[in-house]
Amino acid sequence: MELAGALQLGELAAAFAALPIFPLFDAAYFIVSILYLKYEPGAVELSRKSPFASWLCAMLHCFGSYILADLLLAEPPIGCFSNNASVILATAVWYLIFFCPMNLFYKCVSFLPVKLIFVAMKEVVRVRKIAAGVHHAHHLYHHGWFIMMAIGWVKGSGVALMSNFEQLLRGVWKPETNEVLHMSFPTKASLYGTVLFTLQRTHWLPISEANLIFFFTMFMIVCKVFMTATHSHASPFAPVENFICPVLFGTVSSGHSSHHHHHHDHQHGASHEGSHPPPPAKSKEELNEGTRKRKAKKAE
Repeated sequence: MELAGALQLGELAAAFAALPIFPLFDAAYFIVSILYLKYEPGAVELSRKSPFASWLCAMLHCFGSYILADLLLAEPPIGCFSNNASVILATAVWYLIFFCPMNLFYKCVSFLPVKLIFVAMKEVVRVRKIAAGVHHAHHLYHHGWFIMMAIGWVKGSGVALMSNFEQLLRGVWKPETNEVLHMSFPTKASLYGTVLFTLQRTHWLPISEANLIFFFTMFMIVCKVFMTATHSHASPFAPVENFICPVLFGTVSSGHSSHHHHHHDHQHGASHEGSHPPPPAKSKEELNEGTRKRKAKKAE
């Protein structure tokens, strides 16, 4: 018996999974995504200098996951822009956040209680996108587990994975911020979530898709709302990862680190030893006296 059936949540989960996300949930998704764009250094200045570049960055924040998934599946990457209603809605949100008189719209949507509602609604869209990505990849590659995971992952966190490209549009290049090297909570959660949805789609996880959408969405909402309300960047996965990762993948060798520091200190010391202070420069009188002595010695 499924857990949802035991808790009599099956009907609620089915109704939740069938809930339409356009336009309310999509609008919340666009609002939060473009809010994060406005938080980026130089984003406001860019919107004044080059509104078109700012609009492109906003569209990447709103539709980057679709673009990246289509590229991986060799489908037209601009297919998501065929939905005129979604593009117009995202454009309206971008304009209001950046150009609304007196910044009224931005002040309203960035007010913390209101923002928390939008953050929760955005996680509803994120989980739906993960489930849709796994479903679409399963339709094309029925036994391609890793393809399902890849498409579900980029559908849930494609915006973050394309952050370096979006930075180039803003005239910024920060390769050290690569999302694969430093995964944020949404990226990690999307990765773990797509594994669960892949296992469910391949009948290895005994739970219905509607129930999985419901439970994983509730988990994402609780975590993301709490992190936003407390301005925390600590991942709830950290305690489990700190326990499992050293067992499976080991830790950084302290010997290598100490050898590196010793080698660095040795070079540092050698450079100090080899670089003696230059002798003091001779005065003009001393130079003239030396010249007279040499001339006198030659005369003798």
